[in-house]
Amino acid sequence: MTEQEMQALLDRLIAGGERETVEFKEASRDYKTGRIGEYFSALSNEANLRGADTAWLVFGIDDKTRLVVGTDYRPELDRQNGLKWQITQNTEPSVTFRDIHVFDHPDGRVLFFGIPPAPQGIPIAWNGHYYARAGESLVSLGLDKLDTIRSQGLGSDWSAVPVPDATFDDLDPEALTQARAAFALKYRHRFDEAEVMGWPVEVFTDRARLTRGGQLNRAALLLLGRPESALLLSPHPAQLTWGLYGESRAYEHFGPPFLLTTTWLYRRIRNTPLRLVQPGTLMQVEVPKYDERIVLEAIHNAVAHQDASRAGRVLVQEFPDRLVVTNEGGFFDGQPGEYAAGQRSPIRYRNQTLAQAMAEFGMIDTMGFGILDMHQRQMRRFLPMPDYDLSEPNRVKVTIHGAVVDEAYTNLLMQRGDLPLTDVLALDRVQKGLPIPDDMVKRLRRAKLVEGRRPHMRVAALVADATSTRSGYIHARGQDDLHYLRLIVDYLDQFGQGTRQDIDDLLRGKLADSLDPDEKTRKIANLLTKLRRDGHIRNTGTRTNPVWTLADPPE
Repeated sequence: MTEQEMQALLDRLIAGGERETVEFKEASRDYKTGRIGEYFSALSNEANLRGADTAWLVFGIDDKTRLVVGTDYRPELDRQNGLKWQITQNTEPSVTFRDIHVFDHPDGRVLFFGIPPAPQGIPIAWNGHYYARAGESLVSLGLDKLDTIRSQGLGSDWSAVPVPDATFDDLDPEALTQARAAFALKYRHRFDEAEVMGWPVEVFTDRARLTRGGQLNRAALLLLGRPESALLLSPHPAQLTWGLYGESRAYEHFGPPFLLTTTWLYRRIRNTPLRLVQPGTLMQVEVPKYDERIVLEAIHNAVAHQDASRAGRVLVQEFPDRLVVTNEGGFFDGQPGEYAAGQRSPIRYRNQTLAQAMAEFGMIDTMGFGILDMHQRQMRRFLPMPDYDLSEPNRVKVTIHGAVVDEAYTNLLMQRGDLPLTDVLALDRVQKGLPIPDDMVKRLRRAKLVEGRRPHMRVAALVADATSTRSGYIHARGQDDLHYLRLIVDYLDQFGQGTRQDIDDLLRGKLADSLDPDEKTRKIANLLTKLRRDGHIRNTGTRTNPVWTLADPPE
């Protein structure tokens, strides 16, 4: 926010006074993080109940007089970011401040902590306890408010709806054991593993948000249900399908429990090792064709975000050089590029209950870091970045590459382990022939990482120094214009004259492979025009049927 916007916000908050969604604190030097977390939980829950877009915790204000007194709380930016991380670690589900704004008011420094509302259907807890506000006071979240928030998801969250005919006998014992172990690992600072493993099943499923009033919900059957429990979810197919495409054809369907069967599906994929030659050497680097965490992240995201109203299954297609993971339902809350660059965290999910349960079992990350991790891991494996196809409004397709697209790009990643992810994302688009912003083009050119002109820009020659890639790179890149001009002059000097067809035959096979036939025709015409205008050649034929010769030397 600008200084004027922060002043206007401060004036508005002070005029309204402390209430359920606004809290003032003097916090002259320090303030306990645990207490901040309690206020975070309370203000977030109250913002949900009151339909507020943001709740505010404001430091540097006397809560009695509402006057600015200033605060020295965490003046360093890295300590403010550290507070965000601490909030993330101890809230359930994991969320943090939407914004932290520093305002240098004439009467002292003011800190605005913007707190997002609790997601629909899911209250926010701090260290396992739910908080709320009673006017200006901090109190425990009462059962009436707790039920109000939890009931929000029943109408819009398909996964939160109870399944009347489901019993605890419909849960798969192996999946239940693995879920307990994952839950105990996540909350190891709070519970002993033996304690979690000893909880009655109804206690465990309630803590994992898979029951309400003792009744299993749809998320419970998807993640932990026996295979035959899928019938209780009809008409939703509750199915993952793996298909093999290419010279060989095969397929297999997987039902609940998805906590186990997503891994079983991954093991069906042919994950042969890739051997990449290090530039300038004969040494090889061996990486698996597909990284397990990348593949499972894509599958788990598809499960968490599928639109159940469309009654579709999650499809995993295995091609010789790539995997394509498809789910029904458009991309929810933001754009893939924002998450790939680590610039966004989701504030809502299509299936809140399912997503939260999956987070409890370590299947997904609710802060949006999963997509970022996919890209970072693929970068460390020197392979192309995942692609998101959103061309169909109610479907998301994620492509995970299992082969090299451009050896120059792969060589660059092997040579330059210091490149930031933002540059690698841009270079990945360059190798795929996709546009990048003008400012990024300038940045990559200054770093000598790309060459050529758009739309035929390529990763620069410095990465193509391995013997196995040089010839292919030069053919694709082509030569500079001076090289082609000399070829034309040498040809005419050798044979005396040449028709346009002769010149076309001379150059077409030598021009860059990245040019299409029409572009090659225009390129040759431009070369001939340049030689004519510079006085090096002349046309002794007609305009429609030119015959080119060297121009007479000046007397």
